[in-house]
Amino acid sequence: MLRFLRYSLPLLAVLILSLASAPTTACPFCSMQGQTLAGEVAGADMVLFGTLANANIKDDTTDLVLDSVVKTNDLVAGKKVVTLPKYLEPDKLTQYKFLVFCYIFKGKIDPYRGMAMKPDSDIVAYLKGVQELKDKKPAERLPFYFKYLDNADPEISMDAFKEFANADYKDYREMAKNLPADKLAGWLRDRNTPGFRIGLYGSLLGHCGKDKDATLLRSLIDDPERKLSSGVDGVMAGYTMIKPKEGWEYTKSLMKDPNKEFLMRYAGLRAARFLHDFRPDLVDKKELADGVAQLLNQKDIADLAVEDLRKWGCADMTNRVLALRETEAYTTLPIVRRSVLRFALSFPDVAADSAYVAEQRKSNAQGVSEAEEILKLEQAK
Repeated sequence: MLRFLRYSLPLLAVLILSLASAPTTACPFCSMQGQTLAGEVAGADMVLFGTLANANIKDDTTDLVLDSVVKTNDLVAGKKVVTLPKYLEPDKLTQYKFLVFCYIFKGKIDPYRGMAMKPDSDIVAYLKGVQELKDKKPAERLPFYFKYLDNADPEISMDAFKEFANADYKDYREMAKNLPADKLAGWLRDRNTPGFRIGLYGSLLGHCGKDKDATLLRSLIDDPERKLSSGVDGVMAGYTMIKPKEGWEYTKSLMKDPNKEFLMRYAGLRAARFLHDFRPDLVDKKELADGVAQLLNQKDIADLAVEDLRKWGCADMTNRVLALRETEAYTTLPIVRRSVLRFALSFPDVAADSAYVAEQRKSNAQGVSEAEEILKLEQAK
């Protein structure tokens, strides 16, 4: 389905896809970016934690017996009980404590979000730590969040993960060298670890792991029972960080095999992007380009390979890219033709590219115009 949608994209969608594929300042191997509790606490006027009691349906109120004040306000100074202007049915809520986010509007409490927490939750200690670190640089905050990645409270664990997901690679590159490799390896071995975390954990292990961890990372990809469907790019990158030559050769072999599932070959491409953009010290850029160029012969992913080669300035790949004109992919898939055209437009000083563009201006003037517009928008970012 994914490939079908990409093949039939109209111009507007192509524009969006092109812009969305540009590098972003976030974890390269995480897909759960978003608002964190640190951001929510910062945006609230007051944050309270306690037990609900004395629900009054007539007055539409419920008391919150305070255990802790995470973020205070003069309205609750010295109070042990705060009355919330909302009736909350007590019989359904007695097993939980509540974290309540409030605005103060015209001198009154306006609770706008409540999170039900188990009584033994570490949420108060966690949020106090978050508050203490709020003015620190990401690299100084992330070791704190690492300790909570496996917290028993799913709200805390997910929030800690989001802090990594929102962090740029440079924010955790050095910090990751000092992480406990055995703990990361244990999380990766655990079949209950959510798939969306595998990429982050694999890449973190790549910074602090040893040869035995490289063996583990490779086994995760090879294991037919695990059948990893997400995070494989981070595992490949981690393997390559520990053993650059061996890891990259293995990744290339996976990309080269057209019989491998699309997601596996695409993971190899994403790993190559990471190595190119963030770790050029590990694999020579020409080696990376040659590895990605293997995908040009594969109908379902050729356009993505062309796009990366273009963005990497690989004018020397012109002959291999233009050779796609003789393939079924070029003949039957507009998305492939568009990628080839954008490639040629990007290298006007290369005779073969210039000749191809001139030919296209005669037979497909609108397509050339649209491609030029996409490139202008891309360059403006």
